[in-house]
Amino acid sequence: MNFKEVIYSRRAVNFFDPKKQVPESLLNEIIELAAKAPSGFNLQPWSLIVLRDPEEKLRLQKHAWNQPKISEAPVTLIVLADMDGWKTGNPFLEKNFQEMVKTGAMNEGQRQWFDGARESLYGSSESRKVAFACKNTAFFAMALMLAAKSLGVDTHPMDGFDMDAVRKEFQIPDNYWIPMLIAVGYFDAAKSLVPGKWRKTADEIIVRFDK
Repeated sequence: MNFKEVIYSRRAVNFFDPKKQVPESLLNEIIELAAKAPSGFNLQPWSLIVLRDPEEKLRLQKHAWNQPKISEAPVTLIVLADMDGWKTGNPFLEKNFQEMVKTGAMNEGQRQWFDGARESLYGSSESRKVAFACKNTAFFAMALMLAAKSLGVDTHPMDGFDMDAVRKEFQIPDNYWIPMLIAVGYFDAAKSLVPGKWRKTADEIIVRFDK
């Protein structure tokens, strides 16, 4: 599929075929394609908990409005956004800086600037920490859903869940915000796919407030 076909065919499907599995190799391919998404300073503050076991998915479902697709989909992802991903000492931040030095994108003499820029952009308030983690992880999550569709796999993002309960159930550390869950699998062909929802036009999207 070309990109336009992917965009138009991607849907948040409600019914998954529980018998049709998503192989681990295919899921990994989807994840690594999604990891090409952009992020501020390339910090990539995203992680995933991958649930395949039926009982684990039911543990999640009880905290997510009992949505059947969580257990019917062969894979359900808990998407994590690391609010500490900008901090000095974070292992992925340190790896990222060294990789940028290797490629010549930065040099060791720029480290002080690199630290100060991150602190001012992402660490000056709790709301900025959440915004940093969630907006960058949202880039990754959208890329993941598009990558899945490009490979013939369906998805459904969900924010109907109790974040505190999910955090406790799966012992997720406090530095992670949970922006969404994503069901991953194949649409159940025995069901009907509802018509696509309306979308804003360009004229409705473009705004100005200073005139």
